Amino acid sequence: MTDRQNTGIPFPDELEHLSYICEILEEAMEKAEADVNRKDREYMKQKRYMVEYRGEIDPHEMFQNELALREIDRTGAFVTGIRDRLARLKESPYFARIDFAAEGRGKVMKCYIGRFAFTNDNDMLIFDWRAPVASMFYDCEVGPAGYDAPMGRVDGQLTRKRQFKINGGVMEYALETSSNIQDDVLQRELSRTSDEKMKSIIATIQKEQNQIIRNEKADILLIQGVAGSGKTSIALHRIAFLLYRLKNRLSAQNITILSPNKVFADYISNVLPELGEEPVYELSFYDIAEIQLEGVIGFEPDQDPLENRDEAWAERARFKSTLSFVRQLDRFIERLPELVFAPADYTFGRFTASAEMIQSRFASYSKYPVKDRLRMIADDIHDRFATDNIMEDDIPRAGTILKSLNSMLKVKSTLALYKAFYQELGLPKMFVPAGKKTLEWADVYPFLYLHGAYAGLRESAVIRHLVVDEMQDYTPVQYAVLNQIFKCQKTILGDYGQLINPNHRHSLEDLRELYGDAEFVELNASYRSTCEIIRFARRIQDGALEPIERHGEEPVLIQCPDRAAEIDCIANMILEFEKSGHATLGIIARTNRDALALYEALAERYEIHLLSPESGSFANGVSVASIQMSKGLEFDQVIVADADSRTYATPYDRSLLYIACTRAMHKLALLYTGERTKLIGEAGREIFV
Repeated sequence: MTDRQNTGIPFPDELEHLSYICEILEEAMEKAEADVNRKDREYMKQKRYMVEYRGEIDPHEMFQNELALREIDRTGAFVTGIRDRLARLKESPYFARIDFAAEGRGKVMKCYIGRFAFTNDNDMLIFDWRAPVASMFYDCEVGPAGYDAPMGRVDGQLTRKRQFKINGGVMEYALETSSNIQDDVLQRELSRTSDEKMKSIIATIQKEQNQIIRNEKADILLIQGVAGSGKTSIALHRIAFLLYRLKNRLSAQNITILSPNKVFADYISNVLPELGEEPVYELSFYDIAEIQLEGVIGFEPDQDPLENRDEAWAERARFKSTLSFVRQLDRFIERLPELVFAPADYTFGRFTASAEMIQSRFASYSKYPVKDRLRMIADDIHDRFATDNIMEDDIPRAGTILKSLNSMLKVKSTLALYKAFYQELGLPKMFVPAGKKTLEWADVYPFLYLHGAYAGLRESAVIRHLVVDEMQDYTPVQYAVLNQIFKCQKTILGDYGQLINPNHRHSLEDLRELYGDAEFVELNASYRSTCEIIRFARRIQDGALEPIERHGEEPVLIQCPDRAAEIDCIANMILEFEKSGHATLGIIARTNRDALALYEALAERYEIHLLSPESGSFANGVSVASIQMSKGLEFDQVIVADADSRTYATPYDRSLLYIACTRAMHKLALLYTGERTKLIGEAGREIFV
């Protein structure tokens, strides 16, 4: 049985300890502030000296002064970082305490755990949540426990666990328990209103989440997590853990996140800085294509598949979205030597490189792109001629030899090769350029895959860890290209229950086959929505979604007589939201075009935000968004517009409606005119306007 103390009055000893910690933090803050001010004065003094005596200082002294200025700037940034960390700690120094008696040591170690470590006179007053000893807070109950320290395993007894909520240096509550992460604390956090940006979850990380976060050995980690399972937050906390654990080998500059859009990137942008780490670079698949295809060929951005009615366009996209399509490309690439290269003797004066020698070298460099092979062969021929040149005759440069080797290519460009691929398949209609030297989006990554084999791609030497979010939105050929560019550790996460593109014909099994050696994890517990909202979502699309016991209002279905009445109903709900104390309301439409129409109908009366593919940020208040733009976000309240039988009719629409409903944390309403969609199944609470 769990032992709890959860009164309105915290433990007296903890109040005393908090007062002590705050006092020491205040002293440390004052010292840090003084250090920052001193560095500012030093910098300004040095700068003034360089400006005032610029004409009198010789170049050597000027160089020395510039070096000194840089050093002051560097140390100034360091002490500023210390001050900022202390300010955050002062606001909320720690969130937990564990008491641990290691075997053979007798003495009980009292550990307070916070987002950063803090020492005073070599005494560790607060342990970083990522420290090995802190893992016991997440993984162990009171009783036998242990952790993996750098020097080996440490076992013993966990004799106490306490949790705290400290805000502004004031303890709001303290709670003692013998179980792992306390339900009461989790309930408090889940019941809060949403934030403008995603927040850290260090106080409520669950055991299964902690194991993912602290997994530093998996080269490829695949996370299949249901809506609201915290998978994105887990991935960000894993980055923070790796930056802490591998600080001598990994920095924020070595990590990239592939985000679905700029709104989502902005929404998650605060998590790492909140954990004391620098923000990491964010990319999209569009950005990668721009980098790789610059100077090669143009391409058009992806079109909204829910709005494009061109069936031939959709058929081409479907064809290129499967794992079998990648296998067809692989078989074509295996035959590149015979398809693209016809070696002949190369002769310069009395020197000759035979066709057989060139062919042999071409085959021996098989792991390199065709164009790279020719450069390497040109170097080999030049070196051989130089070795044989005992008479010191003129010999050709490697660049001259390369020109002759390039003339032996039967295919002169990746575009010609790409066209030949479809001709060989007997499916020339599957390649339709968007314009002169312009690819359709569905052709961009197949083209890049061939381009990698023919001319080579720009591989990233800097990135050592890649995070791919919304994994279900990307095709196997996109992952195949990704693997060529980023040959590094990867965290890949998403939910195949939230597949949004009707032209994608791939599955989780395909992704697992593509990453055969990956470590695979499933997360089925959903922390975002109330039990009532999750039960409702499961009527639409039943899956592995498991609610955490938290209750709220039943979702409501509202039938309106016409479109004008539906807009008026939404307007009234906006007014109710403004009085509710909630922070965010999401009005979700099926497509970007539908979202724009809703926004235009409401924007004259209310201050609302439109989240479109062009948007760059997420803000509190009322947001209108398509299902595509709402993915990964969460709102206190959600209104799903046009939930009628015409808008949501097909089996594919189940996934769309499921995504829309699972954005809601506390309240959910679906509005419709005419006949309600049949995808909901058994009706919830219905209102007729």
